[in-house]
Amino acid sequence: MTLPQIQLPDGGHVLDPLTGLLRAAGDTLRLQVLQVLGSNSFAVLELCEVLAVRQSGMSHHLKVLAKAGLVEQRREGNTIFYRRRLPTTDGEPALLHQALLDELDTLPLATEVAERLAGVVARRAEQSRAFFDRHAGDLTARQDLIADFDQYGDLAAEMLERALPEGGEAALEIGPGDGRFLAWLADRFEQVTGLDNTRAMLDHARRSVDSLKNVTLCLGEWPQAAPPRQFDAVVLNMVLHHLPAPGDSFISAARRLRRGGVLLVTELSRHDQAWTRDNCGDQWLGFEEAELTGWAERAGLTLLESQFLALRNGFQVQVRTFAHLDHITS
Repeated sequence: MTLPQIQLPDGGHVLDPLTGLLRAAGDTLRLQVLQVLGSNSFAVLELCEVLAVRQSGMSHHLKVLAKAGLVEQRREGNTIFYRRRLPTTDGEPALLHQALLDELDTLPLATEVAERLAGVVARRAEQSRAFFDRHAGDLTARQDLIADFDQYGDLAAEMLERALPEGGEAALEIGPGDGRFLAWLADRFEQVTGLDNTRAMLDHARRSVDSLKNVTLCLGEWPQAAPPRQFDAVVLNMVLHHLPAPGDSFISAARRLRRGGVLLVTELSRHDQAWTRDNCGDQWLGFEEAELTGWAERAGLTLLESQFLALRNGFQVQVRTFAHLDHITS
């Protein structure tokens, strides 16, 4: 690749972005940070724990990565999380930036880093599970403060039906709530599975599907407890913002879909209403459209359709369908 030697008006040089990127990437620890941030966001102290680095050292490395445009901050309530920053410009720096991220995604994490990362994610999951155990009885009222199922359920059903007009053999819904969407799935798929990580929430869903012979409710964490069989549809309705590692859900869903299968995602768009963390058990304040699309593409999923609903209290819901067109091994 031949780079032009052009002087910028402010005295800078076109090589400056490349120099900054290469300098930031020329450190093993910083490359590990980018690996860990592959599909999820982490706070400084979480990164310190995962990579066994003191806070002062981690803050320095994050500053270098941010200056080079490789990471960016995201505030969730009172906590600042770091995530990868995707290339946003054309030209050699963007090509090199993307090539670096693509290469990192092909490399396994060091064993000890992977183990500590799993511990951080497990702790997040336990916090979420404890919230839903405590509030299963009044959860519908709490979540209706954000989005009532009646406001998005019909659109989600219509979009999945457009993507799979013939239905299919098997469907999986993660976090089925009160079970109303499970009942709709049961009319269109031969076998339907609902997975939740608390018995109280499964009891909540059972009221809607107890008489349906083709619906099975399973207790366990997503994705570890999800059945290994291949599904025609995987559904995540208003679930991602509760999950400890939402980006990983796209890879997990792709691994459980048949070729031509569909992932349906109904999710909050990015917002700044931090009260939802305490009142509704939200771990994330929604997601940008590009985040969901990026996670899906990384998992080998292709966007089929997007619809957006404006709701009361300033919330917006995005309903997205993605098709699994390539074989992904477990």
